[in-house]
Amino acid sequence: MIQNDPAAVTAAVTAAVTSAVASADLVVLDAAAVAERAGAAGEPAAGEFAAAAHRILAELVAAGAALGWLEPPSAEEVAALVEQVLARSRAGDGALRAAYLDGRLVGFGYWLRHQRPTHRPHADLEKLAVSAAAQGRGIGRALTAALIADARAAGIEVLTLDARGDNADALHLYFSLGFTEYGRLPDYVAVGERRYDKVFAMLDLRRS
Repeated sequence: MIQNDPAAVTAAVTAAVTSAVASADLVVLDAAAVAERAGAAGEPAAGEFAAAAHRILAELVAAGAALGWLEPPSAEEVAALVEQVLARSRAGDGALRAAYLDGRLVGFGYWLRHQRPTHRPHADLEKLAVSAAAQGRGIGRALTAALIADARAAGIEVLTLDARGDNADALHLYFSLGFTEYGRLPDYVAVGERRYDKVFAMLDLRRS
């Protein structure tokens, strides 16, 4: 199984990144390239990207996506989040990846290094979002694979994440790239009267 095979984890990540690069219309950029792209358009570092990211998040959350919000976030909230992620990335404490299809932002994800001193060698994959219209094209896989590669390059030892228990597609993606479940809180996530498990997963980069 890939979860227990370091060579298989590396091969899966490499294949996903290679597939993304080979696609003529899909471009996956890092934080520095996102800021450079905005600067070339005469926008603040987070301006153009934040507006596009807000449109994606608002659309997904309105449709019930498990992204941590009950209601679509405001443009101001997303702009502040993007600024934080870009700042953490510049400081070496995070990584952002953005997917553009035919020049249009269709997905993004990021991880942030844990701030607790005893947890500094590790990071959490906090968000992965792909526009509904662009799903099913391997974009989430390309983004996740790129973020795993970034974590490995940054010396991250363990990359963690959590997901809602009914988010089967996301969990399947993460497990296929080598993450393993290490814990579960039953009926923990509250959405109105409904309750869902909270699933915790990890990828130990020291063994892959």
